[in-house]
Amino acid sequence: MTGDPALLTLLQFADGLFPAGGFAHSFGLETYVQDGRVRDRQGLEAFIAAHLEGSAGPADAAAAAIAVRLSARADIEDWIALDARLDAMKSIPEFRTASRQMGRQSLRIAVGLGDDVFLARLARAVDDERSSGHHATVFGAIVGRGGAGPEPAAAAYLYATAALLVGAGLRLIALGQLDGQRVLAAMRARIERLAAAAARATADDLWSFNPALELAGIRHATLDMRLFRS
Repeated sequence: MTGDPALLTLLQFADGLFPAGGFAHSFGLETYVQDGRVRDRQGLEAFIAAHLEGSAGPADAAAAAIAVRLSARADIEDWIALDARLDAMKSIPEFRTASRQMGRQSLRIAVGLGDDVFLARLARAVDDERSSGHHATVFGAIVGRGGAGPEPAAAAYLYATAALLVGAGLRLIALGQLDGQRVLAAMRARIERLAAAAARATADDLWSFNPALELAGIRHATLDMRLFRS
């Protein structure tokens, strides 16, 4: 039996049990649930599709794919520039903070697992406040150093994002585990398409347009009762 280190790295860092802190965030879903706009499997599926299509795909997954390529040549300055571009695109404070926290935690763990010089340099750049350390750019750098290609990295990032939101949905609305898996299965073709596009993207191709979800993120901070941090 032969192993695939790149696949195993992807599985570890995209795992829903990986302690990046994503379980504490709903990225606006909680607002939609309290408004009664997401109340069943179809509503959750529509929310996740909008999140993937309008921001996670063309912005985060594309940034992860680009970070894979930058990590292959250990280009720290371009990685910092990419991370800064992604930071500027995250206009909602809760979303921006969540992305930074998840990225920094992932990077700390990755550095602690081995002695990769490039990842250690990224960690110093984040510690020195030269970089925000967003989850997508950190994820791409980590799995890229583990041997993953841009498209598999983008697909894994998108799947992890969808799984995070499904987990939040299962805690917020009356859904069973089977319905949650049905939502994830419904995302397969979308994830495949978005990952292929992300793998072809350059930094100038990054974009995000999700005004309704961003407004939900703004309103989330004013909810009387909150289970999630975003």
